[in-house]
Amino acid sequence: MSRILVIEDETDIADLIALHLLRDGHTPILAHDGIAGVALAKSASPALVLLDLMLPGMDGVRVFKELRRDPRTLHTPVIMLTARAQTEDRVAGLELGADDYITKPFSPKELLLRVKAVLKRVAAAAPRETSGTGHFRFDPASLHCYADNQSLDLTQTEYKLLQYLCEHPNQACERTELLRSVWGYSDAANSRTLDTHIKRLRVKLGRHADCLETARGTGYVMRIENLANLG
Repeated sequence: MSRILVIEDETDIADLIALHLLRDGHTPILAHDGIAGVALAKSASPALVLLDLMLPGMDGVRVFKELRRDPRTLHTPVIMLTARAQTEDRVAGLELGADDYITKPFSPKELLLRVKAVLKRVAAAAPRETSGTGHFRFDPASLHCYADNQSLDLTQTEYKLLQYLCEHPNQACERTELLRSVWGYSDAANSRTLDTHIKRLRVKLGRHADCLETARGTGYVMRIENLANLG
């Protein structure tokens, strides 16, 4: 049973979500404005947050940024809920680092499937022993990545993407494979988000950026021989 925080100002929608979460075996916690939602997220330690973007007091984007600034909620997965159905809005939400993005209206079945997928992905990424590839070292307990023992300022999604590429060195990882492994599923919006994250990763990798190559017509590949040459 997972404790799930629902931050939604429309009480009928919040109550409906809570009802279906209960039926699916979860424990819902409700907040009807952004300020209360942030406070509950920090005090209740939910396994997941369902976050509406149009909130009174503090809008959903500000709530999300506040959650990512606090060590108590830094790694709490967030699914954004919004009536904005444009692809650009969805891409913007995913690029902020949201784990998923659902547009209203949505079916309770779809919501529960998305919740299950995110919780499963988080469980699969539970802390393991520190691992390393070439000049990179990954600490899953803190979600910190180090290049030549220097900490990289990566978002949680960037960390997962880089780790997956390093776990499959010298292999051309297909776009759909990366999307499924990092975001949980693939679609056109996520595909654009993948390219954006790769660009940001290359900037943050600095002198190691050339290790992350584009595999034309396929996806991306991390070249270990390139890593060795940088020693």
